[in-house]
Amino acid sequence: MPASPISGSLQGLRIVDLSRVLSGPYCTQILADHGADVLKVEPPSGDETRTWGPPFVDDVAAYFQGVNRNKRSICLDLSKPEGKERVLQLLAKADVVVENFKAGTMARWGLGHEDLAARFPALVYCSISGFGGDGPLGGLPGYDAAVQAMSGIMSVNGEAGGDATRVGIPIVDMVTGLNATIGILAALQERNRSGRGQRVELSLFDCALSILHPHMANFLASGKVPQRTGNAHPNIAPYDIVATRTTPIFLAVGNDGQFRRLCEVLGSAELADAPEFLRNGDRCDHRSALTQRLHELMRGEDGAELAERLMRAGVPCSNVLDVRMALDHPQTRHREMLVSIGDYRGIASPIRLDRTPATYRVQPPRLNEHQLSFDFAGPA
Repeated sequence: MPASPISGSLQGLRIVDLSRVLSGPYCTQILADHGADVLKVEPPSGDETRTWGPPFVDDVAAYFQGVNRNKRSICLDLSKPEGKERVLQLLAKADVVVENFKAGTMARWGLGHEDLAARFPALVYCSISGFGGDGPLGGLPGYDAAVQAMSGIMSVNGEAGGDATRVGIPIVDMVTGLNATIGILAALQERNRSGRGQRVELSLFDCALSILHPHMANFLASGKVPQRTGNAHPNIAPYDIVATRTTPIFLAVGNDGQFRRLCEVLGSAELADAPEFLRNGDRCDHRSALTQRLHELMRGEDGAELAERLMRAGVPCSNVLDVRMALDHPQTRHREMLVSIGDYRGIASPIRLDRTPATYRVQPPRLNEHQLSFDFAGPA
């Protein structure tokens, strides 16, 4: 299947992607979806996530497929002189390089930020690592789940009184990829003024600390160490799963008006005027009594039908859907969030630009698929 021409808001941007696993590849896929020309430089053994399965698609793990579309693959051993020389040829034409090797590895190969900045002063150099290059843990490896444990994220996730639980997606890696994308775009915007590149540095640990809201803000204000509350929200009530006759509903009631509408739909409008439930703070103080009352009101309801009524009344909520159900949701289909390229299927970019939308041009590349071309797509 021939590739569609590159288009999008980032058309003309050239990226050498030296990253593997998740945070770096996720960042560069976002940029590629919006028109950047991304050359994925893999070691001869390939990005290790090519083997992170099952499931596999044409002998490549679905894990790899999920974050590597719209790229081309070449293999180079950067530890060898010929590999270094060839990547320097690419960097001479590039706007951005993204790498997530252990701190010091690129410098040992003569490809560190100082080396490349002296040779290519306009190059934006994005470096992603577990903990950064300095400090007590500087240079040590970091993986998502271990950083969740270290940063406090795991401590607030799980049932009250139960064990700490990993968030079910690699949230730290994903957020680090998003922050890397933001940092690269910010550096490119500044380069438009100064003509100079700069280093964009991300660490998984920093990014994990940055998303501990509202738990970190609560602790800094109160001095109280946040505890696990299951699905309940520490600052809002009702904000939890409530059982019905058929299927549970997650209620996400964010203000007093929504609570009043919830009570009206449940046929108990007077509940919204009860002194212990009048304001959000009151509801938080009497959370157990409120939860018990909602269980009484909802346990005889059909969950799907009730969720529909509540949403139409302006009360944020949802039945708890599995992945198949979420993908088949009418809103998913309406927003065209499932995209296909040949036999590849993936989730579309959530960034919607009306004049220069994201495009889905090529499937995730086979290892070293583009070695023969060994260059960016367009003229220098």
